[in-house]
Amino acid sequence: MFEPQSCEIAVIGSGPGGAITACLLAEAGRDVLLIEEGAFLPLESCAPFSQEEMVQKYRNGGLTAALGTPKVQYVEGRCVGGGSEINSGLYHRTPAQILERWRTEFEVEGLEDADLLPHFLACEEAVTVCSLPGKPPAASLKLHEGAIKLGWESLEVPRWFRYETQDDPNLPPKGTRQSMTKTFIPRALRAGCRLRSETRINRIGRRGQKWTMWANTGEIEAETVFICGGAIQTPALLRRSGITDNIGNSLQLHPTVKAIAQFSEPVNALDMGVPVHQVKEFAPRFSFGCSISSPPYLSVGMVDHPEYMGEVHRHWENMAIYYAMITASGRGSVRTLPGFRDPLVRYRLTGEDLRNLGEGLRKLSQLLFEAGAIAVYPSLSGFGRLKRDDGDRIPEILPAASTNLMTVHLFSSCPMGENRRLCAVDSFGKIHGFENLYIADGSLLCTAPGVNPQGSIMAIARRNALQFLDKL
Repeated sequence: MFEPQSCEIAVIGSGPGGAITACLLAEAGRDVLLIEEGAFLPLESCAPFSQEEMVQKYRNGGLTAALGTPKVQYVEGRCVGGGSEINSGLYHRTPAQILERWRTEFEVEGLEDADLLPHFLACEEAVTVCSLPGKPPAASLKLHEGAIKLGWESLEVPRWFRYETQDDPNLPPKGTRQSMTKTFIPRALRAGCRLRSETRINRIGRRGQKWTMWANTGEIEAETVFICGGAIQTPALLRRSGITDNIGNSLQLHPTVKAIAQFSEPVNALDMGVPVHQVKEFAPRFSFGCSISSPPYLSVGMVDHPEYMGEVHRHWENMAIYYAMITASGRGSVRTLPGFRDPLVRYRLTGEDLRNLGEGLRKLSQLLFEAGAIAVYPSLSGFGRLKRDDGDRIPEILPAASTNLMTVHLFSSCPMGENRRLCAVDSFGKIHGFENLYIADGSLLCTAPGVNPQGSIMAIARRNALQFLDKL
């Protein structure tokens, strides 16, 4: 057991929100302790998107579900660097219409486009957001090709990657994801921040003029606490600690339905990584993209079609996983149960959500066949595979009982703003009604942004940290 420890500022959680917060506060000369439940593993500790990575760095091996009909499997990072160590690295700024909604409905102050622009720019420079400096992977080009043939908008999404120089322009560029363990966490440590990994905070409470955190490694005291555990773990910790006002009541996510496409020629490779194109023709209702398509992921994706599992073993190089992601109107909740380590997460999709998922899956299948797919395997249990003229078989409203959904985007469980009826924290992350207690992670985002959220999380964390330091 560790001896009781004190610090000026404790940051619980080391994903993008926590890492940026700890870094900026440490660089301002503050005494910062960064606390992480998972292990400190270098990015190179395992192959990216491998089974070993899922065991090492995912909470529960990536097998966690929000209960409902249908259930939604979700993924959380559980390691130093959090989700930035395992995600795709695709980058978007928060859409202007989303910021407008947050300003009006949730009364968030200081959230004009001009307010956030310097924070977007600073974070983009820090994590080397850039376009692919060469030929995209074949699976990515298939998505783009199908969209162009149909006259749909398709774009290459920038990534937070640092690419290597290579001589052959016909090969996909190789690079390294600029995760938190490559960027903000080393900066924080150089500035004097202390890091305590493999330390789970079970609850927090006010004792005198300080906050006490009860952990598996002993007690920790701090004058100020930033909770940065993400949209599930942050409300779970607060609710375990008796702090419940607008906490964990409004979880949102991007429900995603997947389909494996099989082509007559190779589109996949062991080092392909994440393809970079997305189709935004129908955004914000739904968007299309190409997912991780390594052999282990293909095998998991084919569980709805066990009779065709041999196709993965024989022809994985000709196969890739694609998705339709919707901006849902459903809501979820995060609750703690006595005696259980993990929270109970529930999520209810609306009929409109299931209709949008059905339309998204039909249009995605149309696109894939237009790009030359010879078969499509949708994530619908007992549905069978699709051939070129089978797209009309997909129901207009996906059947809740047999649709398998997943998400890697979770947010909105502790929304920010001055509308006390809706919001858990103020416009800059301070929990309403509590002194020196803040949140800095995706749970602050008021609603689903409709795009990959890490860009929004990083910019808002930077903005809020500088506000805390009176540097805005």
